Amino acid sequence: MTFEDLYQAARAVVYPRKLTGYSEAGAVGAALLTAGGKVFTGVCIETACGMGFCAEHAAAAAMVTAGESRVRKMVAVDSDGRILPPCGRCREFISQMDDGNLDAEVLVGENTVVKLRDLLPHDWRQAADAAG
Repeated sequence: MTFEDLYQAARAVVYPRKLTGYSEAGAVGAALLTAGGKVFTGVCIETACGMGFCAEHAAAAAMVTAGESRVRKMVAVDSDGRILPPCGRCREFISQMDDGNLDAEVLVGENTVVKLRDLLPHDWRQAADAAG
């Protein structure tokens, strides 16, 4: 599966909408390709009190619900189709789901792919391993 396929899967779930006076959903979509070859998608949910979560979190939750944890490739897009690098919370969240996820390929811009580990410089695990 190519990043173009993943990009299209993420775009397909983007549907910005107001849920209530205090919450919105769907402005960002994400798609994850697992080691098992499945694609999981999710959208962001934003709430007034900060309890919402990112599209990558939603896609990762669907992946874990289906019994998988290893991500091979991932991408997120906004409602204009712009590629969005994962935020720090999503980088850390996905990296902790499976040790192999540090090698996941992340589309961070048009024709720009990096490993998740490269988005986590000075990772706390390296310091813990060195001390331990």
